[in-house]
Amino acid sequence: MDVRTLHEAASIPDPLERARALTVLMTEDQGLTDAAARYRRQAVADARAEGISREQIASALGVTPPRISQIAKGSTAKAPSPPESPAPRVLVQRALPTPPAVRGSVSLFLVEAERQGIKADRKMLYIGLESASEHVAHALNVEPGEDVVARRKMMFANDVPVRIATSYFRADLFADTRLAEPEFVRPTLQSALLDLGYAFGRAEETLVARSASLFERETLELDSGEWVVQVLRTSYSTEDTPVHALETICAASRHIFPIGQVAGADEF
Repeated sequence: MDVRTLHEAASIPDPLERARALTVLMTEDQGLTDAAARYRRQAVADARAEGISREQIASALGVTPPRISQIAKGSTAKAPSPPESPAPRVLVQRALPTPPAVRGSVSLFLVEAERQGIKADRKMLYIGLESASEHVAHALNVEPGEDVVARRKMMFANDVPVRIATSYFRADLFADTRLAEPEFVRPTLQSALLDLGYAFGRAEETLVARSASLFERETLELDSGEWVVQVLRTSYSTEDTPVHALETICAASRHIFPIGQVAGADEF
């Protein structure tokens, strides 16, 4: 994102549309995130002044109502006090590598959570074109900054936000398909790719632990200083075309990562 794009988003008259546009920009480039956060804080204030409820704003931005109050006050102004208890709000599993049977289900997260006895829910945050970050561009074999189709979801466990999962697809292959249409892909993303003529060949998964961005802290309701675990899974077709890059941002304190082997017996 550049200053011109930021100012264009900050000039959108409708406060909810302005807040949504600024939230999308905050996911693309951390260099101007603080400025975007200030503009978004004003958009939230303008929306409240117009009589829009905190719940309506939260629904538009894909966050919980308490987070709207924190955004309005300025979440970076003062670091929150350490929690009284080190116990996580919720603890869920994210298996590495992903078991094939789970990957082929309606939802990896819903199936994993059900097996753990956790009440799971998900909410679509964004569907559309956005500029590819460097690691997503590398995964999909496109140039950094090139438009890609993004499908971003929030995952909840026992009503606690735990993951942000974004599916990325090459725009030259999928911009005019139903993968770019609103709402969830039915019956599954896997079946949609098969219908489009792409058979699964292989996949690579990488894991990185890092500090959370401002967008991630706000969306996942993390305390200052909390980290996230970024899991990037790139799936290739039988022709070795990079078809799907799934970036999952996990709240580190709310996850454990069981490590298994796809084939053969496990060992010490």
